[in-house]
Amino acid sequence: MQLTLAEKLLSRRLGREVRAGEVAVVPVDLAFAQDGTGPLAVRQIEALGAKGLARPERTVFFCDHAAPSPRRELSNDHLFLRMFAKRTGARVFDIEEGVCHQVVAESLAAPGEVVLGADSHSCTAGALAAFATGMGSTDIAVAMALGKTWLRVPETLRVEVTGELPELVTSKDVSLELIGRLGAEGANYMALEFTGRAVRSMSMSSRLTLSNMAVECGAKAGLVASDETTKAFLAEHGREGAFVELEPDPGASYARTVEIDASALTPRVALPHQVDKVVPVSEANGLAVQQVFLGSCTNGRIEDLELFLRVVGRRKKASGVRVIVTPASRKVALEAARRGILARLVEFGACVTAPGCGVCVGVHGGVLGDGERCVSTSNRNFKGRMGNPDSEIVLASPATAAAAAVTGALCDPREIV
Repeated sequence: MQLTLAEKLLSRRLGREVRAGEVAVVPVDLAFAQDGTGPLAVRQIEALGAKGLARPERTVFFCDHAAPSPRRELSNDHLFLRMFAKRTGARVFDIEEGVCHQVVAESLAAPGEVVLGADSHSCTAGALAAFATGMGSTDIAVAMALGKTWLRVPETLRVEVTGELPELVTSKDVSLELIGRLGAEGANYMALEFTGRAVRSMSMSSRLTLSNMAVECGAKAGLVASDETTKAFLAEHGREGAFVELEPDPGASYARTVEIDASALTPRVALPHQVDKVVPVSEANGLAVQQVFLGSCTNGRIEDLELFLRVVGRRKKASGVRVIVTPASRKVALEAARRGILARLVEFGACVTAPGCGVCVGVHGGVLGDGERCVSTSNRNFKGRMGNPDSEIVLASPATAAAAAVTGALCDPREIV
């Protein structure tokens, strides 16, 4: 039988063929949690009476949402995770390492693996052709303790992105266009399988953005076939031996196919307070902003920082606009420093923070004031997402965020470059 990529990944891991709709108990290759979800997962492991972890070396905790911690309660959560890891042999990536999803892609996940995270954006690693998905802390606790999980094999929605992306139009714009079409629940419990000429020509950074945003339309996973781009990315991070070429079978059966003509796409934004409230940026032209955030597991990689600076050029930020930049990981921050990117951002007028999730989730580092509006390259613009329910968030690509940073308002980045 011809298999979709999701069916092939799970069948390969199980050693037998499974199809969409079947329920299966699947071995887990990597289980991780962050400092918001990890303490609950640990307490659930203890409540299960587990004597240990199934695979300690592949059980990972991240201190990234409060990095560094702004409150004693969060500091104590970090202590709790460190102590559990020391006792059981689990791994901890501490406050300096960066956002879990970026670190998982750089250092841990590989094609063909089943990757579970106690965070909704754990689907990011699907860009590496891993079956990666987010689950609640209780399910993650079971996976950590037993080394397996149960799931229903998802139906697959095929997303074919044809043509070539125009100048300053990015994979973030593709994601927003897709979410705008499908709606926030339009792909509930489905696997999105990204394909087409535009996807095949994307960098791994751009593919990670596609997979990261899959959950914003309800998807269980966001998958991209592994190829030479995947191989080069793994080699870049010293993991070339982890490469396996994986792709869907020709003639596989899909629940639905959505086609996006990349060549016809323009910069998109998601207006407050819904991720599927997507319009061309031209329809929001002139909307004033007080803060711009460049970073997160969605758009905090070198490619994103360089694109931002390309649009900025030699200009300074607009008066009255705060610009906060958060590299997605320590590796990204180090490379940005080596290339002079961080210096250029500071010269531009940006505040560069330590790698982590603080600004994105409103824990610390960039909480908005009442009535303020932020253009964010992150993945969610729910009311209160960045720490203040009386503020607004507009989601955009790094290019569109850069245009807002230099003009003080939403505009098409192609009009200022």
